[in-house]
Amino acid sequence: QVQLVESGGGLVQAGGSLKLTCVASKSISGIGINYMGWYRQAPENQRDLVAIVYASGTTEYANSVKGRFTISRDNAENTVALRMNILKAEDTALYFCKAHDTRGFDYWGQGTQVTVSS
Repeated sequence: QVQLVESGGGLVQAGGSLKLTCVASKSISGIGINYMGWYRQAPENQRDLVAIVYASGTTEYANSVKGRFTISRDNAENTVALRMNILKAEDTALYFCKAHDTRGFDYWGQGTQVTVSS
């Protein structure tokens, strides 16, 4: 199993920036973790993909955040970060970190709240 802890959320004005960090309890570079990702869920909405980074380093982004958000991983520190720039009110949500392992299991953190004021 993998325990994930997110941090870095907060209140920011539209146009501002935040950096979210997810710390994993085990190596994210070893055999077993297929990809790490960030997802978000606004009230009364489903949980949506924001960005993922594969073990190979390949990244994918939701269209709504392309060009504004950057996902990165630090294998030495077992962390995955999400740099969010030019934040908009519609980015307001609870952001979750996820690890997807090669057996097909998903592990989730508790989430960190991001609130963007317009």
